[in-house]
Amino acid sequence: MKKTLTALCIGLAALASHAQTWPDKAVTLVVPFPPGGSTDQVARAVGPLLTNKLKQSFLVENKAGATGTIGATFVKRAPADGYTFLVTSLGPLVITPHLLKGMQYDALKDFDLITVAVQSPNVLVVPTNSPLKSVADVVAHLKANPGKMTFASAGNGSSDHLTAELFWQQTGTTAIHVPYKGGAPAHTDIMGGQVDASFQNVNSVVQYIKGGKMRALAVTSTARSPVLPDVPTLTEAGVKNVEVTSWQAIVAPKGLPPAVRERAHAAFAEALNDPKVRDQFVGIGFEMVVNTPAQFAEFQKKEYARWKTVIETGKISID
Repeated sequence: MKKTLTALCIGLAALASHAQTWPDKAVTLVVPFPPGGSTDQVARAVGPLLTNKLKQSFLVENKAGATGTIGATFVKRAPADGYTFLVTSLGPLVITPHLLKGMQYDALKDFDLITVAVQSPNVLVVPTNSPLKSVADVVAHLKANPGKMTFASAGNGSSDHLTAELFWQQTGTTAIHVPYKGGAPAHTDIMGGQVDASFQNVNSVVQYIKGGKMRALAVTSTARSPVLPDVPTLTEAGVKNVEVTSWQAIVAPKGLPPAVRERAHAAFAEALNDPKVRDQFVGIGFEMVVNTPAQFAEFQKKEYARWKTVIETGKISID
């Protein structure tokens, strides 16, 4: 009994010591998408602040592919020691699990949730030379040309992909989904007129909209976006029940020592709440969330169930 208690005390002391010294080496922030997108923006904004505060390097590593599941699987398999985190969009956590067979992780069980960092609505955009000037124009065109209009997305299972699917369900229309390997190449083809339309994260395209390179028709939020005050919501434009918020979050491999998880959450929250970071994100259309792990868990469950219903209703598959 004494040996057991001694071992337990030694173990607890080791955990406490680890928490106090964390981090004592470089930390990797895995982004499961190519550079340049919304998720990458979040990781690269907080990385330098964490490096300066905690005196260890926080390095961003892009591990793109398979709709974000390659990077997510890598993090799931990493040691749960506080030196590998996943900075991800909602896709790998609440959408892709319903789309792909043979997933290498359980999105609800295999990660320690740290925080939802930010969220933003999507915006329906078309090329500036498009003849479609409103949501009504888009719906009319879809109904007159079923299965012909093209909608770009940042990839299969992304929020912009599923927003388009939900939009088609609610308007009783069909179109062609054109997935890209990330938001940046999709943006290029939208501006070039190679695709007809897209639902993109507001923050990732607001500069193109204001620069006259894309035309915004509606946002997917319940209220108008502060960065696009003249653009109506989809509800205002006559399409209901397509309120969608894209979000970016931070998770870790399951099994982080509780004290390390608490210290990590506090560090990420402080970085995200830094005035410069907040001003940067809010200025391009993000809403700061920075919730607790418990709040994140409840939110994930609701989002997971919602997108499961959308995918099953639409019989959507990307296998």
